[in-house]
Amino acid sequence: MANAAQVQRMSRLMIKTLRDDPADAETASHKLLVRAGYVRRTSAGIWTWLPLGKKVLENVSRIVREEMDAIGGQEVLLPALLPKEPYEASGRWEEYGDLLFRLKDRKGTDYLLGPTHEEIFTLTVKDQCTSYKDLPVILYQIQTKYRDEARPRSGVLRGREFQMKDSYSFDTTDEGLVESYALHREAYTKIFERLGLDYRIVSAVSGAMGGSASEEFLAPATAGEDTFVDCPACDYAANTEAVTAKIAPADGSAHGPVEELDTPDTPTIETLAEHLGVPASATLKNLLVKVDGEIVAVGVPGDREVDLGKLGEHLAPAAVELVTAEDFTDRPDLVRGYVGPQGMAGKSFRFIADPRIAPGTAWITGANKPGTHAKNVVAGRDFDVDDYLDVVVVEPGDPCPNCGTGLRIDRAIEIGHIFQLGRKYADAFELDVLGQNGKPARVTMGSYGIGVSRAVAALAEQTHDASGLCWPREVAPADVHVVAAGKAKQTELALEVGDKLGAAGLRVLVDDRPGVSPGVKFTDAELLGVPTIVVAGRRAAEGVVEVKDRRTGEREELTVEEAVARLSA
Repeated sequence: MANAAQVQRMSRLMIKTLRDDPADAETASHKLLVRAGYVRRTSAGIWTWLPLGKKVLENVSRIVREEMDAIGGQEVLLPALLPKEPYEASGRWEEYGDLLFRLKDRKGTDYLLGPTHEEIFTLTVKDQCTSYKDLPVILYQIQTKYRDEARPRSGVLRGREFQMKDSYSFDTTDEGLVESYALHREAYTKIFERLGLDYRIVSAVSGAMGGSASEEFLAPATAGEDTFVDCPACDYAANTEAVTAKIAPADGSAHGPVEELDTPDTPTIETLAEHLGVPASATLKNLLVKVDGEIVAVGVPGDREVDLGKLGEHLAPAAVELVTAEDFTDRPDLVRGYVGPQGMAGKSFRFIADPRIAPGTAWITGANKPGTHAKNVVAGRDFDVDDYLDVVVVEPGDPCPNCGTGLRIDRAIEIGHIFQLGRKYADAFELDVLGQNGKPARVTMGSYGIGVSRAVAALAEQTHDASGLCWPREVAPADVHVVAAGKAKQTELALEVGDKLGAAGLRVLVDDRPGVSPGVKFTDAELLGVPTIVVAGRRAAEGVVEVKDRRTGEREELTVEEAVARLSA
């Protein structure tokens, strides 16, 4: 008799499949995970994992655990309900803003639901490790995380509650951090390969996390909310927020002096370019923003847009927002629609420019007078740039910073992110150990995350077909889905096949539901996405079954003994 844990009869399984897509579902993973009975919505951004979905989620977690253990990681479980004080000490109580779930206990003490656990891991190591002999150490957990998303959407792809593996490395030297980072990078490649995900490793920005190095693991998918670029001619790949432009300084000596132009009713780049008969690329666009309340001008070529997300990442943790009409009222020196950096940069405002505004380049820009612009305004001669930051929206065909070939842009789901944090949190909590020289040594950290529940959705996005889900074998809820396509004889044979496959060590789902038509069972088998489908049908009396590969659709009729031997090999 097969191990009961290996064979699941659908007549005893809590499952309800749906023929139609949920009305609010936009992505394939959202539609299919709900229709196949893997998850159900409890509230906006909050999901219940039903029996088959929980199996897939646990299979992803198992693979993550195995590869983390293989690099020496030690699993712990930290609380999800956390005190306010550590997050105040790191500054993230304020930095997280509205994304943080905050609550008070009956005594009025402040708590939060953990979005990530850098602070608590740091304090844990501070408590447990006192000497360099205790390090290096890698700790990890698979834990429920919480973020108060304004618009949770796409099913389990973007929820308010989600499963995440977060790990942290602790070393006494920068060289040790580099080694720990490399260990995680290699472990991540093995994890995502075992999961069967198509993924890219791309350069990323550290943002509020800080640190000296940061890479993302992205799963290309049309449902993805991240965009990334890659080069068809070399190995360059980056999140669009991390793309850099390499622009050489120009010779500005050939340009004449600044000349003011009468340009009434031209407060926008479009109206200015039309009025002067010049391309928008010849103009300098100056976007005014407030950075922690301070007016800052951001200069980009007139034919490009400022990527506010990219700007925010560069300036994190400072808050970035657009200026309002009231801000202009308070600053009469700023002429709305006619702002230029000449005579203003470094005085009236801090001036940040994209690298395309290179020294020696000449521009048509606002003259800081109503209805007036100026031409021959040369960067480095007529105005200085306080900071150069890559802040334009990346476009297809932009040159690769490595080889100059035009870049491609695609959408993807972020499934992993690794950071060399350095000593940001160690400094905040004075995490020191006794060094080899007998003096305190400040610990350096790495932070490494994998979206476990998000990986399930990413797999659904990448592997589904027109009929339903198509799970890779290692994460599927079962290895074989046996369908009893008929009455007593077919059901008897299906259960026999299921027991024999289970005894051979395979995980088996047997559709023995009474009163359900073969057509519905076939449709559900396709929808559920188990890698191999075995049908006990018209030749059941002969002991012959049909074996079908869910992904390729290839079919073959075999005796029960042949099928068991083939599938258990």
